[in-house]
This record gives sequence, C-alpha cells and structure tokens, in this order.
Amino acid sequence: MKKLPVAFYAGFLVVALLLAGVVSYAASSSPDGLDAVTVSGCEFDEAGEPVGGTCIAQNAGEHATAGSPLADYTVGGSEGTTGIAGVIGVLVTLLVAGGLFWVLRRRSSKDETPSRVK
Repeated sequence: MKKLPVAFYAGFLVVALLLAGVVSYAASSSPDGLDAVTVSGCEFDEAGEPVGGTCIAQNAGEHATAGSPLADYTVGGSEGTTGIAGVIGVLVTLLVAGGLFWVLRRRSSKDETPSRVK
C-alpha cells in the first residue's frame, strides 16, 4: 500500500481547521428544522417558553450536557467562541479517529514481511 505524503495530511488538517474556525462564524443562529418542528403548535409566553398548545416542546428540559464546556457550540457559553469550539471539535475528532485507526489497523504477523510496491 502506498503511503500518502505528510503534505497531504498537513493540508487536510489546515483545511479542516480553517473550515471549523472561520466558516462556523457564518452559521445561522436560527433554529434548525428539528427545533422548528418541535415548537409548531405551541403557545408561548413573553419569555418565549411554551405554555400551551399541542407541541412536543412542552415536555422538553435541559439536555444532559447543557453545562459542559462546549455546550451550544461555544466555549464556556461565551458569545463569539463558535470558531474556537469548532477547532476543538475538529482536533478531538481527528485524535479519536486517528487513535481508533491506529489501534484497529491491520498488522502483519512476525513471520510475514510486508511487501513494498514501488
């Protein structure tokens, strides 16, 4: 198997980090489709909390990770840290995936010597 050059991996990392760090600031802050569907049919009070109607959002509560460091796509709940949260997410994902690929990689036995194709 031919190995990819280090420049390819470095380029991939740079592109992934740029997308996470820069493009995430352009993401919409409006509710997504799932949020819109869960509140359809609700009646809301002045604070925006559902108080009546036939929507499933009436039974919603805080999610289990609401107090976590990267909740709501920010760092520590601070406004304007979406890009930093994206970069952290990319790095953690690459570390976990890389670690799993390294652990689960195919290994040759001691008796076999891998053949190299040039």
